[in-house]
Amino acid sequence: MRKAIIHLKEKDAILRRIIEKVGPCRIEYREPAFSTLVRSIVYQQLSGRVARVIYDRLLDAAANGSELTPEAILKLRPARLRTIGLSKQKSAYILDLARRTHQGSVIFETIHQLSDEAVIEHLTAVKGIGVWTAHMFLIFALRRPDVLPTGDLGVRSAIRKAYELAELPKPAEIEELARAWRPYCSIAAWYLWRSLDNEAAL
Repeated sequence: MRKAIIHLKEKDAILRRIIEKVGPCRIEYREPAFSTLVRSIVYQQLSGRVARVIYDRLLDAAANGSELTPEAILKLRPARLRTIGLSKQKSAYILDLARRTHQGSVIFETIHQLSDEAVIEHLTAVKGIGVWTAHMFLIFALRRPDVLPTGDLGVRSAIRKAYELAELPKPAEIEELARAWRPYCSIAAWYLWRSLDNEAAL
């Protein structure tokens, strides 16, 4: 991590100011497991507080508060998932992920062996999992150091604010800016989130 911080501070003066203001990097990692991806689906487009309540209810319903498994999810009917607070769409997404994991088309035990691009391809085959969710899994579960979530609103907003842009940057603009950050884009993204004091991605 020290090497990443030194690199980012040397390559980008604006990011250096952010790093010095935020302080040490304290990324909270999660296990690269089925439950982590289910959690990501639950958290999509919800405030952290609301999503946490719904996810805790799901744990109670499916796993009695213990480990969440595909088999436990598949025992729940869509109507039960709705009473927990999940939308019809998210219920379908979680059930699709559970089915694919149970059938072996999504394999968490070996996903760490795949390249970043292959992980994205592997996960986005699941209904309701887009590139953003795959990026979050790469950063916070697989601990990949050089992931650039160009579609993340927090990252775009932080760049707009820090670099004093007239409007939110487009993905191509972020890619160009991030050339100096590589191979530590994940760390740069974390600092950009923290610069807004945004906890949505943790």
